[in-house]
Amino acid sequence: MGHGHDHDVTATGRHRAALAGALAVSVAIFAVEVVGALVTGSLALFADAGHVLADAGGVALALGATVLAARPATDRRTFGWARAEILAAAVNGLVLAGMSVYVFVEGVRRLIEPSEVEPGGMALFGVIGLAGNLVGVALLWRARNASLNMRGAFLEVATDAATSVGVLVAAGVIAATDFTRADAIVSVLIGLIIAPRIRLLREAVNVLLEATPAGIDLDRIRRHITDLEHVLDVHDLHVHAVTSGLPVLTAHVVVRDECFQDGRAPQLLDALQACVAGHFDVAHSTFQLEPAGHTDHEHPSHP
Repeated sequence: MGHGHDHDVTATGRHRAALAGALAVSVAIFAVEVVGALVTGSLALFADAGHVLADAGGVALALGATVLAARPATDRRTFGWARAEILAAAVNGLVLAGMSVYVFVEGVRRLIEPSEVEPGGMALFGVIGLAGNLVGVALLWRARNASLNMRGAFLEVATDAATSVGVLVAAGVIAATDFTRADAIVSVLIGLIIAPRIRLLREAVNVLLEATPAGIDLDRIRRHITDLEHVLDVHDLHVHAVTSGLPVLTAHVVVRDECFQDGRAPQLLDALQACVAGHFDVAHSTFQLEPAGHTDHEHPSHP
């Protein structure tokens, strides 16, 4: 049996302070906008708070990944705390789903029966939200191209700034024309931006259920493995993710009998690990090398 590990430090970790600052700003904006929604009666402010929460969750996961990756593995937690990131994503997805349903239902209701909205207060809290989001943009600006995680965090904060502008536009329309449905219209539009983020919940559940990660084709992996010299067959092939970006592969590989007699097994093991790491970006792999006929006295196995 063999296994490969890759615990490289990513560029995201070098910008942990910027991520922490952006997260603190996003949490503050969320709290302020929820209060503003209650005070002014603005659904758009509440919807924008939901959008901020969605993006704060993304920034928190990027930050959490760097913190958890630094925690050492132990005998009780052999992968450290990496799975905690997925639990956080699941909770975030559940909250977003609830907020999204509320925003859509309430938005439709207010389109039919407009509610009173105080545009002055709405604009004030919108300006506070926009200012906070611009602070987040400034914190992440220099590091925005350091890694995919950093770029994602930057884009999330930048879109928060754009939705804050939408709140201000709605407040301006209401103040100028008394068209209170503008609040509901902007709310539904922001809700449409939030809705795709709910897939975070589905992805988290797939990881928790140890489903094959997206983009991993088991048939292709089988073909690559069986194309290697001296490999006769592969079975009990499983691929799952401990957390996002950390796929794990296990397999039973049937090889020619002479591989166990001429000392060729270690070289074949290296070839197997190089194959899945090079073609499928799976750096953590475990293989059981078996002679032909071994499956006859194994427990029933998966394909």
